[in-house]
Amino acid sequence: MKRRLFLKAGAASFSGAMLGSAGLISWVPRSYAATVQQTFYINEGFVRQPDGVNVYFRGYSSSSNGLSVPGEHMIVQEGDTVRITIVNNLGTSHSFKIDGLVDSGQIRGGSSRTISFTPTKAGSYLYYDSLNAPYNRVTGLHGGFAVMPQGSSNRLYANSPTFKIQKFWIFNEIDPAWNNSVRNRRTPSSAFKPRYFTINGLSGRPPGAPGNGDPAIDSMHDHRSALHGHVGDRTLIRMLNPGMAKHSVHTHANHMEWLTRNGQIRPDIWKKDVVPLDGNKGVTDVIFPFEAPPDAWPRTSVGKYPMHLHDEMTQTAGGGLYMFGAMTDIFFE
Repeated sequence: MKRRLFLKAGAASFSGAMLGSAGLISWVPRSYAATVQQTFYINEGFVRQPDGVNVYFRGYSSSSNGLSVPGEHMIVQEGDTVRITIVNNLGTSHSFKIDGLVDSGQIRGGSSRTISFTPTKAGSYLYYDSLNAPYNRVTGLHGGFAVMPQGSSNRLYANSPTFKIQKFWIFNEIDPAWNNSVRNRRTPSSAFKPRYFTINGLSGRPPGAPGNGDPAIDSMHDHRSALHGHVGDRTLIRMLNPGMAKHSVHTHANHMEWLTRNGQIRPDIWKKDVVPLDGNKGVTDVIFPFEAPPDAWPRTSVGKYPMHLHDEMTQTAGGGLYMFGAMTDIFFE
């Protein structure tokens, strides 16, 4: 799966670890702890937005000459030893942090560091650059990290409702003026005014628009983001928000089972068609149950339905392009 990214050295491709051909995160439970190793390269470059504007980004990339925004998803198991090497290819200092799990501290430009930790609490986590907060994080240095319960392939935590499929939805909003200031090693002096809104680094391309249906640039067909399933294919969605704004995530066709908020297990599992996702590193976990849409008429078990945010500005790009924002589709097959 390729994304069209524009780098100093030219175009590069992106492929998500743990992803199969349909964008599903594969996981096989183990009865033992393992050592999981990963290398991230802190790189910079430009990403073309839906209105044709190239915007500067930094990202945790899986290759030394690529750019991944967000960084590659990672999934491990409770008790694993996780070893991550961060290679900082930039001239500025950066870091790698997962709240409650690990903090690399400052990694100077042109240097690298290997960190090791053992996660003991299952859940969904954001990894990010904690330096120069929130600018480094918002301009691309973030990604998703999941810890599975030991020996389980279908639970978020012990005794949680079960699922068949799991995905990450990582939301972000982009102010090109802020990104350009960071590029020039300045602290942004203007108020935050986002013009682009993304899910897993991409924005929507509505029917009739250039790029509609191209999974490399259209979030509504990006296999990491779009939900594909048959009735009964219960899907865990790990929602992460490195951005600044709080969101209201709305799914059509089914209500979601709302399991956690910011790492805390909810005492009651509500069924909601809209769930909150806090800004500044908010985390929400839900299950989309893939039940036959109860309000569809005539009755059906197939069809296509949207996911969008109820904070309406997020459905635009470049200040007014409607349906070019943070959205995706849900395919009952």
